Amino acid sequence: MSAAAEYADRLNFAEQVARIERAQEETRKFVAEQHKLQAEAAKFQRDTRLAPWLAGGAVAGGVVTVATLLFRALGVLS
Repeated sequence: MSAAAEYADRLNFAEQVARIERAQEETRKFVAEQHKLQAEAAKFQRDTRLAPWLAGGAVAGGVVTVATLLFRALGVLS
């Protein structure tokens, strides 16, 4: 095999290695993006489950506040 052919083979091999490395890096980026999206979906699901409890707590707090103001206005609480 001539030196030119060996050089061409090495260049072809280096090109293939570079292409594989680029593909692997792109795959790593896709995996990282997928993990990010899964975490975001889990957060939205968690927020959806908590929303009724948060609304109920806000309503309960409002009721307690109104009752306290009413009792103070009536003179029951000083």
